[in-house]
Amino acid sequence: MHPNPIFRTTPADTNLTMARTRGFGILSVNGPDGPLASHIPFLVAQDGRSVDLHLVRSNPIVRALKTAHPALLAVSGPDGYVSPDWYGTPDQVPTWNYTAVHLRGSLSLLPDNALRGILDDLSARFEADLRPKPPWTADKMTPDAMERMMRQIVPVRLDLTDVQGTWKLNQNKTDAVRHAAADGMEQAGRKTLADLMRNPPA
Repeated sequence: MHPNPIFRTTPADTNLTMARTRGFGILSVNGPDGPLASHIPFLVAQDGRSVDLHLVRSNPIVRALKTAHPALLAVSGPDGYVSPDWYGTPDQVPTWNYTAVHLRGSLSLLPDNALRGILDDLSARFEADLRPKPPWTADKMTPDAMERMMRQIVPVRLDLTDVQGTWKLNQNKTDAVRHAAADGMEQAGRKTLADLMRNPPA
């Protein structure tokens, strides 16, 4: 995470909301031969204490989970290059604005009977984003096909011990300069990031 504390004042609840809304990140653990990483969809529990996901059985991370394992789930939000021209003041340099949340904790396998619930919750979460499309459910699959698919994956939980966020949005600049850069960012087609730059979360 960026070391400047001005970019790291966002409350844990805001960071968890960002991670919950994004729902996709990079899970990493230390393996026997170095870091292991996997890009995964996930669900943050309502109480904010854990994250549920699933992994393919052949994933090297699964083989590392003979016991609970320290893990990091990195979640990226909007990001973009900032041109010095946008500030309207001299002697500026290029930078990159971004939002990111790091969820740390203990990663462990769940019992196989937890898998179907995780799969149903994951599909319901992301199908909801596609409204008014009628939601897909696992009931649309034949039981044999569903069973074959489920044999290939395992349920996993990350019990959270730490939540950190970086919201690098030019808070180290004056309001006028930050807003000028936000205007440039919006003209570059990154309105979501521009809006965050105008109103960084407190």
